[in-house]
Amino acid sequence: MNNDELWQAVIAKDARFDGRFVFAVSSTGIYCRPSCPSRRAHRERVKFFDLPEAAEQAGFRACLRCQPRRTRVLDPQIELVQRVCRFLNSSDSETLKLAEVASHAGVSVFHLQRTFKRVMGISPRQYLAARRFGNFKTLVRKGESVTSALYESGFNSSSRLYEHAAEELGMTPATYSRGGRGVSISYTIVASPMGRLLVAVTERGVCAVRMGDADAELEKDLREEFPHAQIKRHDSVLREPVQKILNHLDNNDPRLDLPLDIRSTAFQRQVWEKLREIPYGETVSYGDVAKALGKPGAVRAVGRACATNPVALVIPCHRVVREDKSLGGYRWGLERKKKLLEHERSRPFSPPDCALEEAGGKTAQ
Repeated sequence: MNNDELWQAVIAKDARFDGRFVFAVSSTGIYCRPSCPSRRAHRERVKFFDLPEAAEQAGFRACLRCQPRRTRVLDPQIELVQRVCRFLNSSDSETLKLAEVASHAGVSVFHLQRTFKRVMGISPRQYLAARRFGNFKTLVRKGESVTSALYESGFNSSSRLYEHAAEELGMTPATYSRGGRGVSISYTIVASPMGRLLVAVTERGVCAVRMGDADAELEKDLREEFPHAQIKRHDSVLREPVQKILNHLDNNDPRLDLPLDIRSTAFQRQVWEKLREIPYGETVSYGDVAKALGKPGAVRAVGRACATNPVALVIPCHRVVREDKSLGGYRWGLERKKKLLEHERSRPFSPPDCALEEAGGKTAQ
């Protein structure tokens, strides 16, 4: 089923599709079964996942009303992945081998790896690492000490936690445990051709670029992401990065190279790096990006990585469309995505040599 068919099932609240997929709403952070009686959100805020674990991997939590985790999964391959996820979630070993997981699931290592990547977009090893960091985040938010949280999350030593802290947390574990406390974030909001534009930076680089209709909503989202950081508005301090972004929008300046300070999983980082290689004025499909990563079955996972991009325009997720050239989704609204693509197509620029050649990147003419 394509996303349009999934959306029609959600609109109809069709219980026949319960167990075949779940849908998540970006504005609430909640995922539901298709038949959930809750009020439907706008289409651009809805994402689809094969199973609850995939939605939780993307940061969503289960709806208390429809309890999507209790739905029986109908697809045998998805049921396999769900069993593997449950096994990984219950494991307290940091050195769990893929052969052990495959033996527990009753399948070959090759079949497990291929099926798991197709459904989840990441390998079992990456899933296990992400779950540990997710558990660590939850525990420290509840007030646990870093030392206690790291061992309860399945890390055998603090060195293993700190080894990947920058890429998974965007800051040290101690700083993250304080909800960003001690981190200074400066931001500004300006008018742009795409509406109100928020740009926020830390001492390491740009941590957020967001587009919206109201300043208050943009400020609220930033503070919710970093509840204990020192967040202040500094219009003059951000003049340079803001001007670069506005030049990119207004004056056909295709190169938007800014230092970034963003949190990501290993897979998100790989996707975002590929997105920054898409030439100005061109588009590629979600499938093209998946192929460029050597993971042709990870199309949905690529879509999820695009949807969680925290720095609009700097990482040009608006240049990724569906195979049939329809727009797909966009975190900042489909009208903005359409307008951005039309603007770039009307002002062609010679693409750099770093195009997605291995993916067969296509010019959107």
